[in-house]
Amino acid sequence: MTGNKQYHLKRVFSLAALLLFLAVNPVEAEDMPDFDSLNDFAMRYAAAWSSQDPQSLASFYSQNGALTINGGTPSLGREAIEETARDFMAAFPDMLVELTALEQDGGKLVFHWHWTGTNNGPGGTGNAVDLNGYEVWTMDADGLIAESLGHYDADEYQRQVNAANAR
Repeated sequence: MTGNKQYHLKRVFSLAALLLFLAVNPVEAEDMPDFDSLNDFAMRYAAAWSSQDPQSLASFYSQNGALTINGGTPSLGREAIEETARDFMAAFPDMLVELTALEQDGGKLVFHWHWTGTNNGPGGTGNAVDLNGYEVWTMDADGLIAESLGHYDADEYQRQVNAANAR
């Protein structure tokens, strides 16, 4: 088996193990911290996305946490999440993520955000982005993100990044 296939197979098994763990050990709504603490966590998370410090962002996730963006391949584990954050931070060195709302939906949290930045990183277009989106979080028993399912309008993102009026 090639290294790439082994890597993807490991990611599939890791995701399956995470989903099994969450199914057996969900964080119930009544076990959630108070809303003020959750809101503070969300504000610090947004600041971490804006920090240009991918390790800081990854620290909000459990050791085996998962970040999935728009139904793509999940980033499994802190190292992979850190790499995903690094890619965004490199592409948008002035990236700013702001918390716009936080909702509790049963045992999940919905983190709504507003993202602005300029695609001035390596190979960037020089175009600005201004997007809204959200992440659905499953928290672990330690108050860290076990799973984040992120969503934004990918077509609008592409339109803004590739706009004809670059630079």
